[in-house]
Amino acid sequence: MDPVLLKDGIYWVGAVDWDMRYFHGPTFGTHRGTTYNSYLIVDEKITLVDTVYPPFAGEMLERIRKIIDPSRIDYIVINHVEIDHSGALPELMKLAPGAKIYCSARGKAGLLKHFYGEWDYRVVKTGGELSLGKRTLSFIEAPMLHWPDSMFTYVKEEALLMPNDAFGQHLASAFRFDDQVENKIIMEEAARYYANILYPFSGLVLKKLEEVKALNIPISMIAPSHGVIWRENPGQIIESYRRWASGEWLPKAVVVYDTMWGSTAAMARAIVEGIASENVDARLFKISVRDINSILTELLEARLLVVGSPTINRSYLSVLSPFLDDLAGLKPVNRLGAAFGSYGWSRGAVKAIEAKLEAAGLTLAGEGLEILWVPDAGELESCREWGRALARTVKTE
Repeated sequence: MDPVLLKDGIYWVGAVDWDMRYFHGPTFGTHRGTTYNSYLIVDEKITLVDTVYPPFAGEMLERIRKIIDPSRIDYIVINHVEIDHSGALPELMKLAPGAKIYCSARGKAGLLKHFYGEWDYRVVKTGGELSLGKRTLSFIEAPMLHWPDSMFTYVKEEALLMPNDAFGQHLASAFRFDDQVENKIIMEEAARYYANILYPFSGLVLKKLEEVKALNIPISMIAPSHGVIWRENPGQIIESYRRWASGEWLPKAVVVYDTMWGSTAAMARAIVEGIASENVDARLFKISVRDINSILTELLEARLLVVGSPTINRSYLSVLSPFLDDLAGLKPVNRLGAAFGSYGWSRGAVKAIEAKLEAAGLTLAGEGLEILWVPDAGELESCREWGRALARTVKTE
Protein backbone atom coordinates (compact mmCIF):
# COMPACT_ATOMS: atom_id res chain seq x y z
CA MET A 1 0.00 0.00 0.00
CA ASP A 2 1.30 3.44 -0.92
CA PRO A 3 1.32 6.42 1.43
CA VAL A 4 -2.05 8.20 1.50
CA LEU A 5 -2.32 11.98 1.17
CA LEU A 6 -4.44 13.65 3.87
CA LYS A 7 -3.66 17.27 3.05
CA ASP A 8 -0.92 18.96 1.05
CA GLY A 9 2.37 17.61 2.40
CA ILE A 10 0.72 15.42 5.09
CA TYR A 11 0.60 11.66 4.58
CA TRP A 12 -0.62 8.49 6.26
CA VAL A 13 2.35 6.11 6.46
CA GLY A 14 1.00 3.58 8.95
CA ALA A 15 0.06 -0.08 8.66
CA VAL A 16 -3.07 -2.23 8.39
CA ASP A 17 -3.24 -5.31 10.63
CA TRP A 18 -5.86 -7.53 9.04
CA ASP A 19 -5.16 -10.45 11.39
CA MET A 20 -5.41 -8.78 14.82
CA ARG A 21 -8.17 -10.56 16.75
CA TYR A 22 -7.46 -9.63 20.39
CA PHE A 23 -6.40 -6.37 21.97
CA HIS A 24 -5.50 -5.65 25.60
CA GLY A 25 -5.90 -9.35 26.31
CA PRO A 26 -8.33 -12.05 25.18
CA THR A 27 -11.50 -10.36 26.46
CA PHE A 28 -11.29 -7.53 23.89
CA GLY A 29 -11.95 -9.10 20.52
CA THR A 30 -11.01 -7.15 17.38
CA HIS A 31 -12.94 -9.20 14.84
CA ARG A 32 -12.41 -6.60 12.09
CA GLY A 33 -8.66 -6.20 12.65
CA THR A 34 -7.06 -2.82 13.26
CA THR A 35 -4.69 -0.20 11.88
CA TYR A 36 -1.68 1.57 13.36
CA ASN A 37 -1.78 5.08 11.98
CA SER A 38 1.39 7.10 11.62
CA TYR A 39 1.50 10.51 9.92
CA LEU A 40 4.34 12.21 8.05
CA ILE A 41 4.38 16.00 7.66
CA VAL A 42 6.75 17.30 4.98
CA ASP A 43 7.65 20.94 5.65
CA GLU A 44 10.84 22.88 6.29
CA LYS A 45 11.16 20.54 9.26
CA ILE A 46 10.04 16.99 8.50
CA THR A 47 7.95 15.48 11.28
CA LEU A 48 6.52 12.05 12.02
CA VAL A 49 3.52 11.91 14.37
CA ASP A 50 3.39 8.52 16.13
CA THR A 51 4.83 5.24 14.86
CA VAL A 52 3.42 1.70 14.60
CA TYR A 53 3.44 -1.68 16.37
CA PRO A 54 6.99 -3.20 16.10
CA PRO A 55 6.15 -6.04 13.64
CA PHE A 56 5.00 -3.36 11.17
CA ALA A 57 8.03 -1.06 11.47
CA GLY A 58 9.33 -2.17 8.07
CA GLU A 59 6.03 -1.32 6.37
CA MET A 60 6.00 2.15 7.92
CA LEU A 61 9.59 2.83 6.88
CA GLU A 62 8.93 1.67 3.32
CA ARG A 63 6.02 4.07 3.03
CA ILE A 64 8.14 6.90 4.39
CA ARG A 65 10.87 6.06 1.85
CA LYS A 66 8.37 6.56 -0.97
CA ILE A 67 8.17 10.21 0.14
CA ILE A 68 11.52 11.07 1.75
CA ASP A 69 14.61 9.36 3.14
CA PRO A 70 13.79 8.55 6.80
CA SER A 71 17.16 9.97 7.83
CA ARG A 72 15.78 13.42 6.97
CA ILE A 73 13.19 13.32 9.75
CA ASP A 74 13.80 16.22 12.13
CA TYR A 75 11.06 15.74 14.70
CA ILE A 76 9.11 12.77 16.03
CA VAL A 77 5.93 13.40 18.03
CA ILE A 78 4.89 10.59 20.37
CA ASN A 79 1.34 11.25 21.53
CA HIS A 80 1.18 8.03 23.54
CA VAL A 81 3.77 5.54 24.82
CA GLU A 82 1.74 2.34 24.38
CA ILE A 83 3.70 -0.08 22.24
CA ASP A 84 1.23 -0.19 19.33
CA HIS A 85 2.03 3.50 18.74
CA SER A 86 5.63 3.91 19.90
CA GLY A 87 6.97 0.44 19.17
CA ALA A 88 8.76 1.30 15.92
CA LEU A 89 10.61 4.21 17.51
CA PRO A 90 13.92 2.33 18.09
CA GLU A 91 14.10 1.27 14.42
CA LEU A 92 13.33 4.81 13.31
CA MET A 93 15.98 6.30 15.62
CA LYS A 94 18.62 4.04 14.07
CA LEU A 95 17.94 5.81 10.75
CA ALA A 96 17.39 9.32 12.16
CA PRO A 97 19.53 9.42 15.34
CA GLY A 98 19.46 13.22 15.46
CA ALA A 99 15.69 13.51 15.46
CA LYS A 100 14.15 15.36 18.40
CA ILE A 101 11.32 13.56 20.21
CA TYR A 102 8.37 15.66 21.38
CA CYS A 103 6.13 14.18 24.08
CA SER A 104 4.56 14.91 27.47
CA ALA A 105 6.60 14.67 30.68
CA ARG A 106 5.05 11.31 31.48
CA GLY A 107 5.59 10.33 27.87
CA LYS A 108 9.33 10.88 28.26
CA ALA A 109 9.38 8.81 31.45
CA GLY A 110 7.47 6.03 29.72
CA LEU A 111 9.67 6.02 26.62
CA LEU A 112 12.82 5.86 28.73
CA LYS A 113 11.47 2.87 30.64
CA HIS A 114 10.26 1.07 27.51
CA PHE A 115 13.27 1.57 25.25
CA TYR A 116 16.15 2.88 27.41
CA GLY A 117 17.12 5.19 24.55
CA GLU A 118 19.13 8.28 25.48
CA TRP A 119 17.56 10.36 22.76
CA ASP A 120 16.90 14.09 22.45
CA TYR A 121 13.59 14.52 24.29
CA ARG A 122 11.62 17.76 24.23
CA VAL A 123 8.83 17.84 26.83
CA VAL A 124 5.71 19.79 25.84
CA LYS A 125 2.62 20.98 27.71
CA THR A 126 -0.85 22.16 26.72
CA GLY A 127 -0.50 25.34 24.69
CA GLY A 128 3.03 24.52 23.57
CA GLU A 129 3.76 25.02 19.89
CA LEU A 130 6.32 23.83 17.39
CA SER A 131 6.93 25.60 14.09
CA LEU A 132 7.68 23.34 11.12
CA GLY A 133 7.95 26.18 8.60
CA LYS A 134 4.62 26.72 6.86
CA ARG A 135 2.80 24.79 9.58
CA THR A 136 2.59 24.94 13.34
CA LEU A 137 1.94 22.06 15.70
CA SER A 138 0.02 22.80 18.88
CA PHE A 139 -0.07 20.32 21.77
CA ILE A 140 -2.91 19.46 24.14
CA GLU A 141 -2.19 17.18 27.09
CA ALA A 142 -4.89 14.52 27.59
CA PRO A 143 -3.87 12.51 30.67
CA MET A 144 -5.81 9.25 31.16
CA LEU A 145 -7.27 9.32 27.66
CA HIS A 146 -6.36 6.66 28.03
CA TRP A 147 -2.87 6.58 29.67
CA PRO A 148 -1.27 9.23 31.90
CA ASP A 149 1.13 10.25 29.10
CA SER A 150 -1.50 10.78 26.38
CA MET A 151 -1.69 14.02 24.40
CA PHE A 152 -3.19 15.41 21.18
CA THR A 153 -1.34 17.14 18.34
CA TYR A 154 -3.11 19.81 16.28
CA VAL A 155 -1.90 21.19 12.95
CA LYS A 156 -3.18 24.76 13.15
CA GLU A 157 -3.02 25.79 9.50
CA GLU A 158 -4.82 22.63 8.37
CA ALA A 159 -7.33 22.41 11.27
CA LEU A 160 -6.15 18.80 11.58
CA LEU A 161 -6.40 17.03 14.94
CA MET A 162 -4.23 13.99 15.66
CA PRO A 163 -5.60 12.70 18.98
CA ASN A 164 -3.96 9.27 19.08
CA ASP A 165 -6.36 6.82 20.78
CA ALA A 166 -9.30 9.20 21.05
CA PHE A 167 -11.95 8.90 18.29
CA GLY A 168 -10.42 5.67 16.95
CA GLN A 169 -11.76 2.27 15.98
CA HIS A 170 -10.23 -1.18 15.64
CA LEU A 171 -11.02 -1.56 11.96
CA ALA A 172 -8.82 -2.89 9.16
CA SER A 173 -9.81 -1.54 5.76
CA ALA A 174 -8.38 -1.03 2.30
CA PHE A 175 -9.47 2.60 2.63
CA ARG A 176 -8.31 5.33 5.00
CA PHE A 177 -11.23 7.79 5.19
CA ASP A 178 -14.69 7.76 6.74
CA ASP A 179 -16.43 8.58 3.46
CA GLN A 180 -14.92 5.44 1.88
CA VAL A 181 -16.26 2.92 4.43
CA GLU A 182 -19.87 2.13 5.38
CA ASN A 183 -20.82 4.48 8.21
CA LYS A 184 -22.69 1.77 10.12
CA ILE A 185 -19.52 -0.33 10.36
CA ILE A 186 -17.38 2.63 11.43
CA MET A 187 -19.79 3.67 14.16
CA GLU A 188 -20.18 0.09 15.41
CA GLU A 189 -16.43 -0.14 15.84
CA ALA A 190 -16.12 3.37 17.30
CA ALA A 191 -18.75 2.47 19.92
CA ARG A 192 -17.03 -0.85 20.63
CA TYR A 193 -13.72 0.99 21.06
CA TYR A 194 -15.19 3.57 23.44
CA ALA A 195 -17.08 0.99 25.50
CA ASN A 196 -14.03 -1.21 26.03
CA ILE A 197 -11.25 1.38 26.39
CA LEU A 198 -12.52 4.85 27.25
CA TYR A 199 -15.71 4.14 29.22
CA PRO A 200 -14.05 4.41 32.68
CA PHE A 201 -12.68 7.84 31.74
CA SER A 202 -16.01 9.33 30.64
CA GLY A 203 -15.76 12.22 33.11
CA LEU A 204 -12.34 13.12 31.73
CA VAL A 205 -13.63 12.76 28.16
CA LEU A 206 -16.33 15.35 28.85
CA LYS A 207 -13.82 17.76 30.40
CA LYS A 208 -11.46 17.37 27.46
CA LEU A 209 -14.26 17.97 24.95
CA GLU A 210 -15.19 21.13 26.84
CA GLU A 211 -11.54 22.20 26.94
CA VAL A 212 -11.09 21.72 23.21
CA LYS A 213 -14.36 23.58 22.56
CA ALA A 214 -13.16 26.47 24.75
CA LEU A 215 -9.98 26.70 22.68
CA ASN A 216 -12.28 27.63 19.78
CA ILE A 217 -10.18 25.78 17.25
CA PRO A 218 -11.70 24.64 13.96
CA ILE A 219 -11.46 20.91 13.24
CA SER A 220 -11.73 19.96 9.58
CA MET A 221 -10.26 16.47 9.99
CA ILE A 222 -9.54 14.03 12.84
CA ALA A 223 -6.72 11.55 12.25
CA PRO A 224 -6.71 9.00 15.11
CA SER A 225 -4.13 6.29 15.60
CA HIS A 226 -6.52 3.38 14.95
CA GLY A 227 -9.09 3.00 12.20
CA VAL A 228 -10.32 5.43 9.58
CA ILE A 229 -9.63 9.16 9.38
CA TRP A 230 -12.63 11.47 9.85
CA ARG A 231 -12.57 13.90 6.92
CA GLU A 232 -16.21 14.02 5.79
CA ASN A 233 -17.92 14.41 9.16
CA PRO A 234 -15.57 14.76 12.15
CA GLY A 235 -18.45 16.29 14.08
CA GLN A 236 -20.24 12.93 14.12
CA ILE A 237 -17.63 11.22 16.28
CA ILE A 238 -17.23 14.26 18.55
CA GLU A 239 -20.98 14.32 19.21
CA SER A 240 -21.01 10.55 19.77
CA TYR A 241 -18.25 10.87 22.37
CA ARG A 242 -20.25 13.59 24.10
CA ARG A 243 -23.34 11.36 24.28
CA TRP A 244 -21.43 8.29 25.44
CA ALA A 245 -19.44 10.20 28.05
CA SER A 246 -22.58 11.96 29.33
CA GLY A 247 -24.32 8.66 29.97
CA GLU A 248 -27.23 9.41 27.66
CA TRP A 249 -29.34 6.31 27.12
CA LEU A 250 -32.10 4.76 25.04
CA PRO A 251 -35.06 2.82 26.49
CA LYS A 252 -33.33 -0.50 25.93
CA ALA A 253 -32.40 -3.49 28.09
CA VAL A 254 -29.48 -5.88 27.83
CA VAL A 255 -30.12 -9.28 29.43
CA VAL A 256 -27.02 -11.40 30.11
CA TYR A 257 -27.15 -14.89 31.58
CA ASP A 258 -25.83 -18.40 31.67
CA THR A 259 -27.45 -21.62 32.74
CA MET A 260 -26.64 -25.13 33.99
CA TRP A 261 -29.68 -27.23 33.09
CA GLY A 262 -31.93 -24.69 31.38
CA SER A 263 -33.92 -23.20 34.27
CA THR A 264 -32.17 -19.82 34.24
CA ALA A 265 -32.36 -19.82 30.43
CA ALA A 266 -36.13 -20.26 30.59
CA MET A 267 -36.34 -17.39 33.08
CA ALA A 268 -34.19 -15.18 30.81
CA ARG A 269 -36.42 -15.73 27.79
CA ALA A 270 -39.57 -15.00 29.79
CA ILE A 271 -38.02 -11.82 31.23
CA VAL A 272 -37.14 -10.62 27.71
CA GLU A 273 -40.73 -11.31 26.62
CA GLY A 274 -42.00 -9.22 29.51
CA ILE A 275 -39.67 -6.31 28.74
CA ALA A 276 -40.57 -6.38 25.05
CA SER A 277 -44.30 -6.45 25.84
CA GLU A 278 -43.86 -2.92 27.23
CA ASN A 279 -42.36 -1.78 23.89
CA VAL A 280 -38.86 -1.61 25.34
CA ASP A 281 -36.14 -3.11 23.17
CA ALA A 282 -34.36 -6.04 24.83
CA ARG A 283 -31.24 -7.94 23.73
CA LEU A 284 -30.52 -11.43 25.13
CA PHE A 285 -26.96 -12.76 25.48
CA LYS A 286 -25.83 -16.15 26.75
CA ILE A 287 -22.41 -15.21 28.03
CA SER A 288 -20.65 -18.53 27.28
CA VAL A 289 -21.35 -18.25 23.55
CA ARG A 290 -21.17 -14.48 23.04
CA ASP A 291 -18.41 -11.89 22.80
CA ILE A 292 -18.08 -9.82 25.99
CA ASN A 293 -17.08 -6.68 24.05
CA SER A 294 -20.27 -6.82 22.01
CA ILE A 295 -22.35 -6.97 25.19
CA LEU A 296 -20.49 -4.01 26.70
CA THR A 297 -20.99 -2.09 23.45
CA GLU A 298 -24.75 -2.74 23.59
CA LEU A 299 -24.71 -1.33 27.12
CA LEU A 300 -23.18 1.90 25.86
CA GLU A 301 -26.67 3.18 24.99
CA ALA A 302 -28.96 0.80 26.92
CA ARG A 303 -30.49 2.04 30.18
CA LEU A 304 -30.89 -1.34 31.87
CA LEU A 305 -28.59 -4.34 32.42
CA VAL A 306 -30.18 -7.56 33.72
CA VAL A 307 -27.86 -10.42 34.72
CA GLY A 308 -28.88 -13.97 35.56
CA SER A 309 -27.24 -17.15 36.85
CA PRO A 310 -28.12 -20.28 38.78
CA THR A 311 -26.54 -20.55 42.22
CA ILE A 312 -23.39 -22.65 42.50
CA ASN A 313 -21.19 -22.65 45.59
CA ARG A 314 -23.40 -19.85 46.97
CA SER A 315 -22.49 -17.58 44.04
CA TYR A 316 -22.92 -17.23 40.28
CA LEU A 317 -21.42 -19.31 37.47
CA SER A 318 -17.74 -18.51 36.95
CA VAL A 319 -18.33 -17.92 33.22
CA LEU A 320 -19.94 -14.60 34.21
CA SER A 321 -16.89 -13.45 36.17
CA PRO A 322 -14.90 -11.88 33.30
CA PHE A 323 -17.93 -9.86 32.22
CA LEU A 324 -18.79 -8.66 35.72
CA ASP A 325 -15.13 -7.87 36.45
CA ASP A 326 -14.84 -5.86 33.22
CA LEU A 327 -18.05 -4.06 34.11
CA ALA A 328 -16.65 -3.06 37.50
CA GLY A 329 -13.56 -1.62 35.84
CA LEU A 330 -15.41 0.22 33.07
CA LYS A 331 -18.06 1.74 35.40
CA PRO A 332 -20.89 2.56 32.96
CA VAL A 333 -22.46 5.97 33.49
CA ASN A 334 -26.09 6.44 34.61
CA ARG A 335 -27.24 2.81 34.27
CA LEU A 336 -29.75 0.57 36.06
CA GLY A 337 -29.18 -3.07 36.97
CA ALA A 338 -31.11 -6.11 38.14
CA ALA A 339 -30.34 -9.77 38.90
CA PHE A 340 -32.21 -13.07 38.62
CA GLY A 341 -31.59 -16.79 38.76
CA SER A 342 -32.65 -20.25 39.80
CA TYR A 343 -31.39 -22.11 42.86
CA GLY A 344 -31.58 -25.51 44.53
CA TRP A 345 -30.71 -26.22 48.16
CA SER A 346 -29.18 -22.77 48.74
CA ARG A 347 -29.28 -19.25 47.33
CA GLY A 348 -26.49 -16.77 46.65
CA ALA A 349 -26.16 -15.96 42.95
CA VAL A 350 -28.59 -13.03 42.88
CA LYS A 351 -27.06 -11.28 45.90
CA ALA A 352 -23.55 -11.81 44.54
CA ILE A 353 -24.52 -10.39 41.14
CA GLU A 354 -26.23 -7.41 42.75
CA ALA A 355 -23.06 -6.66 44.71
CA LYS A 356 -21.06 -6.69 41.48
CA LEU A 357 -23.56 -4.41 39.72
CA GLU A 358 -23.43 -1.90 42.56
CA ALA A 359 -19.63 -2.06 42.62
CA ALA A 360 -19.71 -1.10 38.92
CA GLY A 361 -21.79 1.97 39.77
CA LEU A 362 -25.18 0.70 38.56
CA THR A 363 -28.34 1.52 40.52
CA LEU A 364 -30.50 -1.50 41.30
CA ALA A 365 -33.88 -1.17 39.58
CA GLY A 366 -35.69 -3.43 42.03
CA GLU A 367 -35.48 -6.61 44.07
CA GLY A 368 -33.84 -9.59 42.44
CA LEU A 369 -35.88 -12.55 41.21
CA GLU A 370 -35.14 -16.12 42.38
CA ILE A 371 -36.98 -19.34 41.53
CA LEU A 372 -36.48 -22.78 43.09
CA TRP A 373 -35.30 -25.45 40.66
CA VAL A 374 -37.39 -25.52 37.43
CA PRO A 375 -39.89 -22.68 36.86
CA ASP A 376 -43.48 -23.77 36.28
CA ALA A 377 -45.97 -21.92 34.07
CA GLY A 378 -47.01 -19.57 36.85
CA GLU A 379 -43.42 -18.78 37.76
CA LEU A 380 -42.58 -18.06 34.14
CA GLU A 381 -45.46 -15.59 34.11
CA SER A 382 -43.89 -14.04 37.23
CA CYS A 383 -40.69 -13.64 35.21
CA ARG A 384 -42.64 -11.87 32.47
CA GLU A 385 -44.26 -9.57 35.00
CA TRP A 386 -40.86 -8.87 36.58
CA GLY A 387 -39.59 -7.95 33.09
CA ARG A 388 -42.61 -5.70 32.54
CA ALA A 389 -41.95 -3.91 35.84
CA LEU A 390 -38.31 -3.33 34.89
CA ALA A 391 -39.39 -1.98 31.51
CA ARG A 392 -41.78 0.46 33.15
CA THR A 393 -38.92 1.69 35.34
CA VAL A 394 -36.90 2.42 32.21
CA LYS A 395 -39.81 4.16 30.47
CA THR A 396 -40.75 6.41 33.36
CA GLU A 397 -37.30 7.91 33.92
